[in-house]
Amino acid sequence: GGARRGPFQKDYNLMGHYLSDASTVYEIFQRGLALSDNGPCLGYRKPNQPYKWLSYKQVSDRAEYLGSFLLHKGYKPSPDELIGIFAQNRPEWIISEYACYTYSMVAVPLYETLGAEAIKYIINKAEIATVICDKPEKALILIKDMEKGLIPSLKMIIIMDPFEDDLKERGEKSGIEILSLLDAENIGKENFRKPVPPSPEDLSIVCFTSGTTGDPKGAMITHQNIVSNVASFLKRLEYTFQPTPEDVSISYLPLAHMFDRIVQAIMFSCGARVGFFQGDIQLLPDDMKTLKPTLFPVVPRLLNKIYDKVQSEAKSPLKKFLLNLAIASKFNEVKRGVIRRDSFWDKLIFAKIQESLGGRIHFMITAAAPVSSPVLMFFRAAMGCPVFEAYGQTECTAGCTLTSPGDWTSGHVGVPLDCNHVKLEDVADMNYYSVNNEGEICIKGINVFKGYLKEPEKTEEALDKDGWLHTGDIGRWLPNGTLKIIDRKKNIFKLAQGEYITPEKIESIYIRSGPVSQIFVHGESLQVMYCFNKS
Repeated sequence: GGARRGPFQKDYNLMGHYLSDASTVYEIFQRGLALSDNGPCLGYRKPNQPYKWLSYKQVSDRAEYLGSFLLHKGYKPSPDELIGIFAQNRPEWIISEYACYTYSMVAVPLYETLGAEAIKYIINKAEIATVICDKPEKALILIKDMEKGLIPSLKMIIIMDPFEDDLKERGEKSGIEILSLLDAENIGKENFRKPVPPSPEDLSIVCFTSGTTGDPKGAMITHQNIVSNVASFLKRLEYTFQPTPEDVSISYLPLAHMFDRIVQAIMFSCGARVGFFQGDIQLLPDDMKTLKPTLFPVVPRLLNKIYDKVQSEAKSPLKKFLLNLAIASKFNEVKRGVIRRDSFWDKLIFAKIQESLGGRIHFMITAAAPVSSPVLMFFRAAMGCPVFEAYGQTECTAGCTLTSPGDWTSGHVGVPLDCNHVKLEDVADMNYYSVNNEGEICIKGINVFKGYLKEPEKTEEALDKDGWLHTGDIGRWLPNGTLKIIDRKKNIFKLAQGEYITPEKIESIYIRSGPVSQIFVHGESLQVMYCFNKS
């Protein structure tokens, strides 16, 4: 039950950084600028068009201009200044984020799936005066809230896309200045300020987690938190996948979450490229074929979708037999350490799957939820590249455990990263004890957040006096030293007749049913579950 460490930790010393010239997220990007020799950085495309690229210098310059504009408008280069970003994944999201980092300010992502009430709550909680929006429609939502006096702190909205004059006039009537991102950058260019880079311990982002049990909580993440996570990933993948300026990742997972942010920081630290999807998940396959990414961050829901499609296309008994034989044969090679995409089975079956995802993927990483063993085994066989699984949460800056190179077993989330320790703590009322290598997963390390914004009581619930983050997840150490997620501490309730129920276990059974894509079981007397049909 004692604390366990990552494989590269010496004497339990935690890894803070891997790159000597990058101790903040700002320095990570500047390193990428130098390494890439001002190569392509951020890519975007319009329907049926090739990708267009902004260079590292263009991104850096635009971030400096936007940051200079904010200083010109009265902001101070300080981690006390919080800027809202209300946009879908696109290059301007990153430009806005790095405008904050270049002048020691803090980014606060807002995203639609949180819901209208949560967005108002976040703006008020963080006392945000400026929000950078992608579309006029989102600006209008904020203006309407301002007209009702619901978000009194808001003073300025910067919009990435073109907008009509009447929107500007309507905003000004409520006391909100409305201007385009292009105008803001031009004003900043005319009133240029020298960058004021942050310190490692400075706040970089306040990432609000969706409030399943109430209002969203703003996890305060420092530059050091992010850099230590990036360092640990790079160290773990030292001999498996080290990005170069030739590598490219696709950004489609929400930038408001930490997973894709860490992936992008890894890419930037090596001078690599990031291409954005068009904004429609239905068009992701087309974006993949056009971009041809080498690093593919995924979530289990997408993996399941691809896996189900492949399985459903093998309609005849012969096709099913050949597919299963191909998976078994390729996976036997993987277990022997042979990872390739030029075998007989690749040419016959898997090349089509590889090409549908661009044909150049060298590394895949999945996180956010557990992946079933058959699905993970399929991708490790079919893709001809390493497929790693990570586990973590926002409060530990995305990751705290990761697959080890050469370990192709499944049903676990790997071993601790080198920036943190992991221990299991007794949960007596659920009959989990650390002496049995079971208990609540607790994390302590350089990647653990500072706490929740203006929520000392909730911070104390999550972080104990010794600095251990209590995740609420129940884990088990397996004999090979890996961690398996087996339960959720709060996911237990008592029925009217006195029986205890663990809804996730029920969900895990029903989700195996062919027509079911998502399911949520809860404890209401009459309505017992929500179930979404795949169609």
